[in-house]
Amino acid sequence: MSNIDLSFAESEFKFVLEALIEMEEKMAKICDTSDDEDEIADVGNDLIEVRLLLKPMKEKAVKAFGSNILNFSREAF
Repeated sequence: MSNIDLSFAESEFKFVLEALIEMEEKMAKICDTSDDEDEIADVGNDLIEVRLLLKPMKEKAVKAFGSNILNFSREAF
């Protein structure tokens, strides 16, 4: 397996995390609501992979940038 190392600014990495979290939520919803066993199996397998990717990314992001990296609110403070 090949690897790639990337470097992100906090604002850039926040977009990546937000997109992956949104993808995880959509996949989980499909698994919870679908009546199609094949769809559930396919999406469920992908969901496992997304979660395996997302968990260490979140941990590393919080360690590097602080817990606010996981705040995706667009509301003004």
